Amino acid sequence: MTLFENFPLVAALSAIILSQVIKIPIAYFLSRPSTVALAISTGGMPSSHSAGVTALVTSLLIEYGIASPYVAIAFTFGVIVMFDSMGVRRQSGEHGIIINELIRDFDDLKKSFSKYNHEEVLQEDDEELRSRGFLGHKPIEVFFGIISGIIIALVISLFY
Repeated sequence: MTLFENFPLVAALSAIILSQVIKIPIAYFLSRPSTVALAISTGGMPSSHSAGVTALVTSLLIEYGIASPYVAIAFTFGVIVMFDSMGVRRQSGEHGIIINELIRDFDDLKKSFSKYNHEEVLQEDDEELRSRGFLGHKPIEVFFGIISGIIIALVISLFY
């Protein structure tokens, strides 16, 4: 079997890629910062995590039916991935935002005591010390990821 004959794999990977790419125009229409970097970042609308696992489950349902153990495995995996993207990863992102605020406060404090000249502590452009926020997803982003995954799997099934 060649790679492109594996319908569930093609559906899942296509859903991930398409949902990442579609984040750019969606961010633009929602008046949020939209750059090409958004296509390779985590978080955002729709959730590529949810789209990928939902496309996998949908394609396995089409190919093997609801009684398949493959569907059970993929469904369980999908629930864990979606729960994680909304829960643990989202909390990590919120912690990252707070850490960045603390670093900014520290920068302001350092500037107010500049007579001590402790520049080695934290440089203004020291981006690797700053945490990335927005790692996870809001429930609405997961919901639209699920819808995207189902639609993408159904469209791809027309070619198999």
